Parts: sequence; C-alpha cells; structure tokens
Amino acid sequence: MNSKKYENYYVEEVLPKDHFLFASESVGEGHPDKLCDQISDAILDACLRVDPNAKVACESVAKGTQFMILGEITLNKPVNYEGIVKNLVKDAGFTGKDKGLDYRNIDVGIVIERQAPEIANAVFVKKSEEEQGAGDQGLMFGYATNEWDNVTLMPLTHYLASRLCEKLSELRRSKELAWLRPDCKSQVTVEYKRDGSKIVPLRVHSILISTQHDPGIDIDTLRREVTEKAIKTVIPEKYLDERTSFLVNPSKSFVVGGTVADAGLTGRKIIVDTYGGWAPHGGGAFSGKDPSKVDRSAAYYCRYVAKSLVHAGLCDRVLVQVSYAIGMADPLSIYVDSYGTGTVSYTHLTLPTIYSV
Repeated sequence: MNSKKYENYYVEEVLPKDHFLFASESVGEGHPDKLCDQISDAILDACLRVDPNAKVACESVAKGTQFMILGEITLNKPVNYEGIVKNLVKDAGFTGKDKGLDYRNIDVGIVIERQAPEIANAVFVKKSEEEQGAGDQGLMFGYATNEWDNVTLMPLTHYLASRLCEKLSELRRSKELAWLRPDCKSQVTVEYKRDGSKIVPLRVHSILISTQHDPGIDIDTLRREVTEKAIKTVIPEKYLDERTSFLVNPSKSFVVGGTVADAGLTGRKIIVDTYGGWAPHGGGAFSGKDPSKVDRSAAYYCRYVAKSLVHAGLCDRVLVQVSYAIGMADPLSIYVDSYGTGTVSYTHLTLPTIYSV
C-alpha cells in the first residue's frame, strides 16, 4: 500500500484490491444538536412518568442562552418544562460562565399544543392496544452485523466513534481530565476487506477527535492526554498500527462550544443515533417521540429483528425495512437484505420477520 504522510496523518493513495475505507462519526452530550435531542427525550420521560399514555412529539432548538421547546403534547398532568431544560443543560456540564454557558441564565420558550384530534382519532381513540395505528406514515430501518463481535452487532466504525465520546465524558465527569468541556466530536475510519459476501475490519486507519476545553490547557498536553487516556483505552490495540493517524483538535483551540458556538436542533444527528452511515435512514428522528410514533418504535423493532436474524446464525449482516401508513397497525411492506451472507433463502429470512412483526 502506498501512503503519503502529511504532518501527523497519512493519506492512502492506493488500497489493495477488495479493500475499502469507511468512516463514522459521533458527538458528545454537550454538542448543541445532541443537547437538543436530550432535552426532547427528558421532556418525553417526564411526560410518561406522570401519564404512561401521554402522546408526545417534542422538538427542541437552541442558540446561545435561548432555548425553545415546541411540538404537540397531550397528557393528563402538567410537567415543568423549563425546569427540565435547565436541569438537562446543568447535567450536561454547562454549569457556569467558566464552562461557556450557565444553565441558570438560559431563557426557555415554550410553544406546545395538544395533539391534533384528527391524528388522535386515526391512531388510538376507541382502539384496543393491538388495534392502535402508526402515528404517521414513514419508512424505518434496522441493521445488525457480526463483522467484529457477536454482542453489540454494531458496525465497528460506529461503535468506536460512539465509545470515544462516551470516554471523553467519563474523563470529564471523573475530573481525571478536568479541563475538558462538554462539547466534542469524534470520527473513526476503518480499513475493511471484502471476503466474498462478508466484510472484515482490518485496522483503524484514522481517529479524529475535536473536544472543547478550558483556555488554560496547551495543545501538546491536550493531544497527549486525549490520545493516551481516551483513544488508546477505547480502540483495541489489534486495530492500531504504525500507519494509524491520530488527529486531536486539528483546529487547535476549541474553547467556545455548545450552543454558544453553534445552534442546536433535535433530530440533526440521526446517523449518529443509528448505524454511523452503514444503513439507510427513513429521515424521522427518535428523540422526543412516544412509542406511537413509528419513527422510533418501528426502527427499534427493526433493529431487534435484525439482531435476532444474525444471532440465530441466519446471516452475518442484515438490513430490515418496514413502511407504515398513519392509523394502520400493520406495516405496508417488509424488506430484508442479508447482503449475500444468508445461510437460508430470502423467503426463509423474510417469513419469520413477517410473523415477528
């Protein structure tokens, strides 16, 4: 393989036959979009605690100290929306001006209405639990792969990118790296080989981390500490080699982050929330939606079915799609693709899926 080195990273010029590079990214809890996802889910959780039958479709948007929640919520008891938002921002780590944002000083706008009666009538009014229909039309996907393990059944790139952001949060919360701030992003690129119908991860090609930090930390210390305490504890040693590139804060300074640096919006990290780009996405976000919204519940079930098919040894990786019409309990269509790795016919893969759905 020919590689050209630029400072501290490599650019692959030619890959061997049947090899390819694939990248996935993730974001931390202080990223503005993920902050909004968490706010929407925190409101959903609060609504379901006071009313298990609550119907919730909650979106959040934020910029600077201005936060807004909007959507449709029907429940039989009130909840403190403003308190939920402030507690979530506090828990994420934005606890004062020294962290770039103080949860005590944010303003929360609330634009919430009840669910439209026509939707309620179509979905659940005068219907048994078995008859309850989908909250809207749409298409949902589930994916599973045993490319590197038989437990998570997640793509390696996606798993590692997600775990890196989790590790940065652990290091910040434990104060082992007390100068870390809540906003961060990661990106992991893996070199794969096609082995017949299978794909096999060979090595980590590159790791990219951009993390918010206090102004007092110098870039060399930051890069060394993040590499040793985050990257090298998360990435299995067998996937690292002398050509693996480590890019930590390539912009160098990243003091201003969170909603001060960028606007946040619920549902803008749907690829981070699913399979890191390995599977299609129907477009509907998960956060802030009760189970009647098939954007979430059907996507979760598709993942369950996909994992079951791989766990059963019927295939090595698989994609499951369903589609729905508003008010209808059963899916309009079901699609299963095992990418040529199935040990049984397409019909045998699909039939148990149909019966389980």
